[in-house]
Amino acid sequence: MILAVPREVASKERRVALVPETVAKLVGAGVEVRVEHDAGRAAAFPDDLYAAAGATLVESAAGALDGADLVVCVGRPDDAALARLHRGAVVVGFLNPLGDPAYLGKLADAGVTALAMERIPRITRAQSMDALSSQSNLAGYKAVLLAAGEFSRFFPMLTTAAGTIPPAKVLVLGAGVAGLQAIATARRLGAVVSGYDVRAAVREQVQSLGAKFLEFDLGGDAEGSGGYAKELTPEQQERQRAWMVEQIGANDVVITTALVPGRKAPVLISEAAVAAMKPGSVIVDLAAEAGGNCALTQPDRTTVTPNDVTIVGTTNLAASVPNDASRLYSRNVYALLSPWLKDGNLTIDMDDDIAKGAVVVHAGHALIEGTQP
Repeated sequence: MILAVPREVASKERRVALVPETVAKLVGAGVEVRVEHDAGRAAAFPDDLYAAAGATLVESAAGALDGADLVVCVGRPDDAALARLHRGAVVVGFLNPLGDPAYLGKLADAGVTALAMERIPRITRAQSMDALSSQSNLAGYKAVLLAAGEFSRFFPMLTTAAGTIPPAKVLVLGAGVAGLQAIATARRLGAVVSGYDVRAAVREQVQSLGAKFLEFDLGGDAEGSGGYAKELTPEQQERQRAWMVEQIGANDVVITTALVPGRKAPVLISEAAVAAMKPGSVIVDLAAEAGGNCALTQPDRTTVTPNDVTIVGTTNLAASVPNDASRLYSRNVYALLSPWLKDGNLTIDMDDDIAKGAVVVHAGHALIEGTQP
């Protein structure tokens, strides 16, 4: 079997799908691995490390993809890449199947089997495969560093000969993997931290990190399938936004992480809430790519409002920590594929619960329907 690792083509993407340590394991299992020249360079994995791991280095994406049976990417293969794949090939990556159903059609037309890393079910057996969590962890960490860089004050309390400087107050909205890492990182930097989530089940996790859990009665729990938050009703969203104005105005830094799979991100921070914040405050919106949790977020831009609140809409934060992000993603991919590898060949067990969740296209048919046009 030939496995291809092409260089990522998305703007600002610095990660690589497989790192040399994983390549060595695959080569040892009888897989021929082709790596495009400089595929790992932006993540500090030069070609010579891949060569030492047993990979075959090729000069172009075409050289890697032609004849490949399995293609492993971080993002989605573009149209040119899909055109080079033979029918029956397997594609693995973050494919955004719910957000872009038209792309599922392209995959089906190409006749490939596609596994979406973001669709791996959140069950105990799949924890080592959960790339969405591993990358969200890094994003939550980096969000706090971005906030600290933009904030005009210290995060920790400082007692000096010139007097005491009070600690920053940080509010994290959404207590999933990214949010919990953001809470932990802000606490390590010495901030006073609060967390909020519509799912009551995460209260203990927030409190275990030394943060205060904010409570608001939405008239019922909002936990959906797979541990994700479900979309609130318009009435619940309006009540939540009104309550948020006071909570957000009392904090110096707000980090938002709330996402609903396949849907536009819920707006948690209204223009009124931004207006209630003190000059010099900072918002880091991790949902910027999905429309933003803040009404004023602009994707991939840092803006300053008339009342001097800085809003950071940087997307793909995991790619800003490319070395470790690539290591974790590569291990996730190997954990996914290795049970189906035998004698250097990949046979996906379509009856496996992992495959039932992750396989989104098979035998020319899309297996799920997108929910966001």
